[in-house]
Amino acid sequence: MLAQKIKEDMKEAMKAKDDLRVQTLRGAMAAFTNELVAKGKKPTDEVDDAMAMAVLKRLGKQRKDSAEQFTKGNRPELAAKEMSELKIIESYLPQQASREDVEKVARAKKEELGIDAAGKGKLMGIVMKELGGNADGGVVKEVVDSLF
Repeated sequence: MLAQKIKEDMKEAMKAKDDLRVQTLRGAMAAFTNELVAKGKKPTDEVDDAMAMAVLKRLGKQRKDSAEQFTKGNRPELAAKEMSELKIIESYLPQQASREDVEKVARAKKEELGIDAAGKGKLMGIVMKELGGNADGGVVKEVVDSLF
């Protein structure tokens, strides 16, 4: 189970005195507990892999957004910290589809279904579903926009 692996890795990071990793993984564990409570379960219940993946993806997106905002606000030291945390979080997520993979799927689905410019949103949804959520929504949007 993913949550269990994160817990074990957090213990290892504590022993290694890797403060950034400890803080990041501790935050992920807290987010798992919050998700359980939000779903009406007990905080001590087991976190399944699907829920853990959803939470980790959300945490990764938050780190990307924060890093972007810190960069815009001329705070490179805080942006660097967010990017370091993002790398730790992404190490637990499956590999994201490359832009080329997204483009292949998008072109194939566009031809197969005969989608025109009015169906951009529909095509985006189809491509995201086809890739099983293993693609960045921003990349999918850029690729779909470039096709029309």
